Amino acid sequence: MNKIYIICFIGTLLIGCKEKVKEEVVDTSKVAFNQILADELLRMVGIDQIAAGVPSGKYKELPLEEWKKFKDSVFRTHEKKMRKIFNKNGFAGYDLVGEEGSRSFFLMVQHSDHNPEFQSKVLEKMKVEVEKDNANSSSYGLLVDRVNLNTGKAQIYGTQVTYNMNTGQAYPRKLADSINVNERRKSIGLEPIEVYLNDMSEMHFEMNKEIYLKKGITEPYLYQTE
Repeated sequence: MNKIYIICFIGTLLIGCKEKVKEEVVDTSKVAFNQILADELLRMVGIDQIAAGVPSGKYKELPLEEWKKFKDSVFRTHEKKMRKIFNKNGFAGYDLVGEEGSRSFFLMVQHSDHNPEFQSKVLEKMKVEVEKDNANSSSYGLLVDRVNLNTGKAQIYGTQVTYNMNTGQAYPRKLADSINVNERRKSIGLEPIEVYLNDMSEMHFEMNKEIYLKKGITEPYLYQTE
């Protein structure tokens, strides 16, 4: 009887030990947050947004060709840095650099149009992170459209636009299945395309107001919305 009790007691201890060991297993798949990288991305995207916008401040004084050289230099320099980050970490998701840092990484990849092969590689990895809720689905849609246009395909979500300079109205560049575009946009958290195009039209008009006013255009032509 005592032998049976001792065997049962030892068995209980072994089971308890196994449970404790199980509790102490560390999940090595988790990515450690990198504050230094997050801060660096935020600093770089500040310059990126200057280059992506309309010349202002000291940049407004630059001749057109100098401004173009500045933009190109910024985008190419940042693309090289984004490639290094990507080769080491894959897509920079929320877990690695937070939401702002992840968006900053995406924006600089978005502006790497001179290297669509790199954009495509990032897009593939970004899709995985979106499915894990570790990256922004709307940003993913923007990059899908950018890559498609840069590789000769039609865009899916209608995020890439151009403008009628006689009306100030934005309209999507080459777009596949325009009838169902709002269903696709809704699936990744984007507003209806008419609302988006109106926002882009108004922003573009404000950025180029002097040009439009000289043409006698006091406001952009907008789409009807529900």
